[in-house]
Amino acid sequence: MQRRQLIRRPGLGQLIRPVSLSHVNDPATTPIFPGDPEFTLETAATVDTDGYYLQQVTEGEHTGTHWGAPGHFRSGGLLADQLDPEDLFLPAVKIDIRARAAGDADYAVTVDDLIDWERANGPIPHGAAVILWTGWESRWGTPAYAGTDAAGVAHQPGFSVAAARWLIDNHRLDVRGALGTDTFGPDLGNDETYPVSTLLYDQRRISLENLNNLGALPTTGGYVLVGGPINRAGSGSPATIYALIPR
Repeated sequence: MQRRQLIRRPGLGQLIRPVSLSHVNDPATTPIFPGDPEFTLETAATVDTDGYYLQQVTEGEHTGTHWGAPGHFRSGGLLADQLDPEDLFLPAVKIDIRARAAGDADYAVTVDDLIDWERANGPIPHGAAVILWTGWESRWGTPAYAGTDAAGVAHQPGFSVAAARWLIDNHRLDVRGALGTDTFGPDLGNDETYPVSTLLYDQRRISLENLNNLGALPTTGGYVLVGGPINRAGSGSPATIYALIPR
């Protein structure tokens, strides 16, 4: 077994452990948001024939675990190559709604939920990544992930518009910050108008979507670091998103 290494990062002032919050990108298991481009991996070169191994990847910018830039929903909003590294490295808090979501796939986090969370855990840091742990990560690779019913309506939990507005107005998400989740996005799955995303993508706020392994992210005290290609004029990018956990 490979031994975990702890890394000292300047500015954090303590040892940290990196943990991946991303699913493996695999066309056989990665759910595709309705209407998004097909995801394929094709062998382009082999060691036996070409002397090296290479795959060709075809996917949308929002395939699998990914992040979204403000320009994804806001005309004129900042795009991937216009953001700074600081926009992709944020303090993180986790809000566990698994019990509520298990009983209601359309559960929307309320302002009272956020206030109760802060009473128990302290204030959400300014410019934080506020991440919902809904339990949907365990449904990855199955039809239950989208939760589409007989009428073709998807069902996934998310943030209410009032909760997102509260986070913004109370400076938890000020100029910089993120909403994250282990579902397709911060909106309810049954709301095709995407009001939370539209509200979120202002200034330098981003989304973190289709997250995984959220049991490893502490409720408070962690950080998220978003990696991946920075496409020219990108709306976001498939990403390896890391939790940096102080030891």
